[in-house]
Amino acid sequence: MIVVENLVKYYGEYQAVRGVSFQVPKGQVVGFLGPNGAGKSTTMRILAGYLTATSGQARIDGKDVFWDPIEARRRIGYMPENCPLYPEMRVDEYLKFRAGLKGLGWSARRKRIDYVLQRCWLKDVRRQLVGTLSKGYRQRVGLADALLADPPVLILDEPTAGLDPTQIRETRKLIRELGQEHTMLLSTHILSEVEMACDSAIIIYQGAVVANGTLADLRQRHGNRSLEEVFIHLTGQEGI
Repeated sequence: MIVVENLVKYYGEYQAVRGVSFQVPKGQVVGFLGPNGAGKSTTMRILAGYLTATSGQARIDGKDVFWDPIEARRRIGYMPENCPLYPEMRVDEYLKFRAGLKGLGWSARRKRIDYVLQRCWLKDVRRQLVGTLSKGYRQRVGLADALLADPPVLILDEPTAGLDPTQIRETRKLIRELGQEHTMLLSTHILSEVEMACDSAIIIYQGAVVANGTLADLRQRHGNRSLEEVFIHLTGQEGI
């Protein structure tokens, strides 16, 4: 469903992504892990069509991200870490606006907006200005936006950032439920979240993939360590 081959991204002379390759099979929820500055967000923005790569290939549901970008984007629901929302719009107004941009007809638009408001626990604030919402609620609006067009692939960058413990638990439950309907690539710093919600994990460090496999395989390959210990070992943070 997601295929990435030898992806490279330079910012000037700085190489942020160094030949990244991985696959996310259909129906899988995959955690995309790495310390700050490892290249996670850059890779996800390239997949979502927000950035162009210097070289390499990427396909979403068989559609090339670089040569067929519009069709590729139609198959993706992308939630960036900091959602670029319009603070002067009400929640339901914003979702109507976004649904129109995604090409949903009036009938489908109403149904999908009602669905995402329900799924993302936004019904009580649907008439509230986005700018008056807490960060946790703004994250929910971003997730609702990603779900609007019912895409086969969801790319979520730190979906629980800024949420309180109850909201994190609710979002984790929602991710598990969505994983039954969508292929998901999920970036997070919360390793317990990956263990509870993901089928497998990709660990990236200094712009390169250093591990890729099911959670059980990753632990077994590294002496039956916990995921946290494997992550610390592979990202050179032991002893810090």
